[in-house]
Amino acid sequence: MRETRTAAAVVRVTRPAPLRQAVYEALIELIINGTLRPGQHLVEAELADHLGVSRQPVREALQRLQTDGWVDLRPAQGAFVHSPTQEEATQLLSVRAVLETHSAHGAALHATDTDVARLWELQDAGITALAADDARGIVEANAALHGFITELSRNQVLAELILQVDRRVRWYYMPIARPRGRDAWNEHATIIEAIALGDAERSEELMRRHTRNTTDFYCRQIAAAVDAGRA
Repeated sequence: MRETRTAAAVVRVTRPAPLRQAVYEALIELIINGTLRPGQHLVEAELADHLGVSRQPVREALQRLQTDGWVDLRPAQGAFVHSPTQEEATQLLSVRAVLETHSAHGAALHATDTDVARLWELQDAGITALAADDARGIVEANAALHGFITELSRNQVLAELILQVDRRVRWYYMPIARPRGRDAWNEHATIIEAIALGDAERSEELMRRHTRNTTDFYCRQIAAAVDAGRA
C-alpha cells in the first residue's frame, strides 16, 4: 500500500456521507483504478491511514466488499483484493453486451447532429488518452462514450441496468485498456458513423461485435496470466 501512495492515487474521504459508505466507495474506486490490484493484501491499519479514518469503518467496508465480490476475506490471512475469474468476466461482459447493443440501436434512432458531434468529442478524448498511454484516462473516456450512447437510447430502464454493472466493467477493462485500446477506439469510430447515419441495425451489430471482441480479449488475458503463473 505504501508504494502506491502517490499524489494522484491518494483518496481522502469526505465526512458528510455516512463514514462506512464513504470508505466503501473510496475502496471500490481504488480497486477499479488499479491502485489496489487483484490479489493484493489489504491491511486495515494502512487503509485507514491512507483514507484518513479509523480502522472500524475500514473493517465494516471490507465486510461489505466481500459480500459484493470486490474483496476476499481469508481465515487467519486477512483481506485480499478479489481476482476476477474468466467465468465471472464472461458472465458480466455478456450481460453488458446485451445492454450495450440495445443502447446502440436506440441511439441510432434518436441521435441528433449535436449528439453525434458530442460522440466525436468523446472519441477524441479517448484517442488523446490512448496516445498518452494513460490507462485511467482510456477507461474513463470509454465509460463516458458508452454512457452517452446509452443516454441517447432514451431508455431509462436500460440506463439504470447498465449503471449497475458500470463499475465492475471499468474494473475489468483497466488491465486491457492499453493493449486493447487501438482496436477498441477504431471500433468506436465505426459505431459512431453508423449512429450518425441513423442505421439502427448496423449500429447494434457493430456494438455486438465490439463487446464480443472486448470479452474475448479479456478472457485471453486471464488465460495467459494463469498459464504464466503455472510456468
